Amino acid sequence: MTKTNEFGWNFDNSYTNLPETFYSNTNPTPVRSPEMVKFNESLAKSLGLNVDALQSEEAVKTFSGNEIPAGASPIAQAYAGHQFGHFNMLGDGRAILIGEHITPNGERLDIQLKGPGRTPYSRGGDGRAALGPMLREYIISEAMYALGIPTTRSLAVVSTGQPVIRETNLPGAILTRVAASHIRVGTFQYAAKWGTVEDSRALADYAITRHYPDIADHEDKYLSFLKAVINQQAKLISQWQLVGFIHGVMNTDNMTISGETIDYGPCAFMDIYDPETVFSSIDVQGRYAYGNQPGIGGWNLSRFAESLLDLLHDNDEEAVKIAQDAISEYPALAKGYWLEGMRGKLGIFNAEEQDENLVHDLLSVMKQYKADYTNTFRALTREAHEESVLQGTTEFNDWYKRWQERLARQEQSKEAVLELMRKNNPSVIPRNHRVEEALEAAQQEDYSVMDNLLEALANPYNYTSVQEEYCKLPDSSGLPYRTYCGT
Repeated sequence: MTKTNEFGWNFDNSYTNLPETFYSNTNPTPVRSPEMVKFNESLAKSLGLNVDALQSEEAVKTFSGNEIPAGASPIAQAYAGHQFGHFNMLGDGRAILIGEHITPNGERLDIQLKGPGRTPYSRGGDGRAALGPMLREYIISEAMYALGIPTTRSLAVVSTGQPVIRETNLPGAILTRVAASHIRVGTFQYAAKWGTVEDSRALADYAITRHYPDIADHEDKYLSFLKAVINQQAKLISQWQLVGFIHGVMNTDNMTISGETIDYGPCAFMDIYDPETVFSSIDVQGRYAYGNQPGIGGWNLSRFAESLLDLLHDNDEEAVKIAQDAISEYPALAKGYWLEGMRGKLGIFNAEEQDENLVHDLLSVMKQYKADYTNTFRALTREAHEESVLQGTTEFNDWYKRWQERLARQEQSKEAVLELMRKNNPSVIPRNHRVEEALEAAQQEDYSVMDNLLEALANPYNYTSVQEEYCKLPDSSGLPYRTYCGT
């Protein structure tokens, strides 16, 4: 049943103009007794929605999938992907795109429900989601947004009033996700494997129009498109590295064409600095470890380039050469964005040849002494060296002297240096033990812990007194922290 548009929705459905092979018309499966658990008021305002109306019982029916808003055209999207290196046919197995909301300033954003029931791509799954993972995605995606990292966002979480069966019975929930789009590298892989060349061309033209309209008139627009996506992903993954974020499941179906972070499953933030850090329980080989993320980004982009070969040139050999030349630019781009960011973290305004060595030497000392990643840069920024386990060590003292000599060779004042560092070094991140604490409380219907955490994470570069408590490390249990693919 379609409702009138009292909530401010302004839906369009341009994705359904693509060939039908890319989607299936699919309605959510109604749930028993949905209730609002979390609503993102600031995001709703930015979307031009009616904030008050969206917190009503009627709005909960929309967020649960029990009613379809006016103008929406629900679909499940088809895509493929390399999962831990193995290629599979995939698709939205527990997600349904309600429609594309057009904001008052003309921005087009996907509105997707996660956990609304089975779709044609569910592969035997129930299409449902548990409350804990949906709240986890809400917390981490909002933290990433506050950190200034491109990301999908969470508009609402509703409980369904019915359990989902995993290892045990868990409370069910549905998350409303907002994204620039849900077009993935895996979407292009799907087109190349099971579609026609014209299907691939239609998808590429659509993605260009939606995300890179400035290249639409380029003579070699598909090459420009490939290079644009390479650049966006190089920038995004460098931002992950700079804040110690570990995605955990960098499959090609989890890499967006828009350059947003998507699919917050077994993700987490690193405490002690170690490039081999892995949190995901299923990543037993460490394929997606922190230090491997830039390289995996390049591997995924190579798969993207392969999916575009028919569009790059009529001659197969020439198409491969064009793709290889484009992909060869990725390592330098990724390294350049990362080094630029690390200079900012150290208050360095200009470039010198030895800057990379200076950065790597600090990271080496941090690894040697098992220093906390975020708090090390926080202590440098606050000039509170006594807070760091590095203080007093010979290696750090030698490095610190070199760093000060480097800063002395630039024109900017000490105040300017510290201001640059504050803009690049978050005081607070969603530490794993704090996230777990919030989720455990939420299971008991106490959302105050989550609310307090979100408040502390909302302005991570402000260095406020409220954040002090959230900067503390967890008590050591002797057990490695593990995350699970619940989203």
